[in-house]
Amino acid sequence: MLRALRHRDFRLLWTGQAVSLMGDGIYLVAIAWLVYDISNNPGALAIVGVAWTLPQVAGLLLAGVLSDRFERRRLLVIADLIRFAAIGTIAVLALADAAELWHLVVLVVIYGFGQALFTPAFTAIMPEIVPRDELLPANAMRELLEPLGLRFAGPALGGALIALFGVGTAFLVDALTFLVSALAVVGIQPRPPPRSERGSMWRDLAEGFAYVRAYAWLWGTLVGAALFLLFTFGPFEVLLPYIIKNELDGGAGMFGTVLAAGGAGSFAGALVIGRVGLPKRHVTFMWSAWCLGDALYIPLAFAESAWLMCVFAFVNFALGTSALVVWNTLMNTLVPPELLGRVSSLDWFVSIGLTPLSFAITGPVAEVIGARETLAIAGVLGMLTFLFLFIPGVRDPEREQLAR
Repeated sequence: MLRALRHRDFRLLWTGQAVSLMGDGIYLVAIAWLVYDISNNPGALAIVGVAWTLPQVAGLLLAGVLSDRFERRRLLVIADLIRFAAIGTIAVLALADAAELWHLVVLVVIYGFGQALFTPAFTAIMPEIVPRDELLPANAMRELLEPLGLRFAGPALGGALIALFGVGTAFLVDALTFLVSALAVVGIQPRPPPRSERGSMWRDLAEGFAYVRAYAWLWGTLVGAALFLLFTFGPFEVLLPYIIKNELDGGAGMFGTVLAAGGAGSFAGALVIGRVGLPKRHVTFMWSAWCLGDALYIPLAFAESAWLMCVFAFVNFALGTSALVVWNTLMNTLVPPELLGRVSSLDWFVSIGLTPLSFAITGPVAEVIGARETLAIAGVLGMLTFLFLFIPGVRDPEREQLAR
């Protein structure tokens, strides 16, 4: 699996992303604790979550068009600098003990736009810097970053920084990780944009929509993922830290530890898939892993100790990351390079399109039926998306592979 690191540009991209994802992991802990310090109410964090995810959704389609028109390396650097500015400002406010909820709402909007610009360009640049026959190990290495940084080292470091130095210092370290990432990406060899002609942006978007609509394995998975994240994303991000803080009397360190356990599970999942390769029935495996992992939200919701939460988080993220390695490899190998930026942006636009709504409804529902109950129901609803596997054409890629 490590052979993808032989390529200098991939090493630079991978290193920069490793550092910035560690910052994202710090963010997950720091933003929850800062918001709950300002207002100990799930609704407050839900508002910040909407402000964070809505610009990601709104900006993705434009970002996809840009990533097929302009040099992808340059877009990645701009995105890192935008996120550095937004998180750095939060750090200054927190260190000055002047942060208010409206400050966070405004700044995470800017942060979300930076993420929207980064995401499709990152996916689309992969086939440019890694040979086709090494995309599976490269994607496995890519998926190792999320567990190591976003779910393991980042949350653990974030919890420790908050406990030792305060939440402002945690945000400052987070901001600096984006600066490191920008410097790493600058070192990647410039490449010409994938398309030399210029036309209407609407036409470009229409081409991407037409391609997605033509393949059930694409549109079926995107719609299923949209519903999956509608049911689960807000409840996990909002209610897990609330349950730990208010019902288990835990601190930021405990929350970071649970996320870190999930990160360790993701690491294990990516490592196994990168080692053994794609399963023969890879689409069936992908959907099964997502939905089986989602079932673990139910025991996670009612766990009475941190170590039990860690176990459930480990297995949940191991399954989810295994599925993501399969999905990213399908995208990189089946979608034409000149369409990959737009299709990738549509992937993110559709799949996370309902996450602002997920945040918006989590707070009110939890206030009516309870935090634990809401998280458990999220798990039940998420499992129902398994039915999308039976849409005609969704399993065509694995059937074509088996027929060879």
